[in-house]
Amino acid sequence: MSQEYRTLQEVLQAQSASDGDGVKLKRVFGGNDLDRFDPFLMLDEFGSDEAADYIGGFPSHPHRGFETVTYMLEGYMEHRDHMENVGKLGPGDVQWMKAGSGVIHSEMPQQEEGRMRGFQLWVNLPASEKMTPAAYNDISAADIPSYEMGDVSVKSIAGELSVNGTLVAGKVRGLRTEPGYLDISVASEQSLHVEIPDGHNTLVYVYEGELRIAGTDYPLRAGMLGRLSHTGTLQVDAGSGTRLLVISGKPIGEPIVHYGPFVMNSVEEIQRAIADYQSGRLVAQQG
Repeated sequence: MSQEYRTLQEVLQAQSASDGDGVKLKRVFGGNDLDRFDPFLMLDEFGSDEAADYIGGFPSHPHRGFETVTYMLEGYMEHRDHMENVGKLGPGDVQWMKAGSGVIHSEMPQQEEGRMRGFQLWVNLPASEKMTPAAYNDISAADIPSYEMGDVSVKSIAGELSVNGTLVAGKVRGLRTEPGYLDISVASEQSLHVEIPDGHNTLVYVYEGELRIAGTDYPLRAGMLGRLSHTGTLQVDAGSGTRLLVISGKPIGEPIVHYGPFVMNSVEEIQRAIADYQSGRLVAQQG
């Protein structure tokens, strides 16, 4: 029986954007027509050597209805929220925060010069979990499982996937959307085979170097995202020095209605979120 491979369905080029207090970043995807990325809602890459591009940070702001995952490559950021959590994120650290029914938090740089680089991923929550209490999880770089396979290095942030026949179990598991989140570095030209459950959405984002997906000669270069078909093995032919994220998850299959920092299932729920925030009720029940 011949091997079935996931095929390239869509390619996106990250676009320059600004968020928070003037933070310059690359928006990989987000906005409208989010069903095709289900359960994912947005991916941003931020990175600059210029303090003016990041120093304003992300002052206090609300969220409801989804999870945010911040992964730092370089630099230092501090998280503070209404639950009195304070998280100091440094190189390699991850913050996995469930906004649930409501969180108000800030994310501010803890440096005035030097390079800051990382990613923020938004993961949707099913309707049954959108109004559950907020939760916060700080994960240090030392606690993220790392796997060395010759010239291939894998950091497994979430999920239980297989890379070149090796099970790479991530730090975050047991969520309804079954997210997989791998950061893979390739020191020399390699073919990677990643086993992902059939039916799961799969995204490949290149942030350094160049690669090709099995069955196509179309190159994905730094700043490009590939969205794959839902079945088969993911085969990546990566050039020397390539670094990529592999992100996968189980689609929720529910309506997605979003307005700024709120992601719900209906316009009425969005209106309630806005009203709750304006009246101070967004986090009133969480202390």
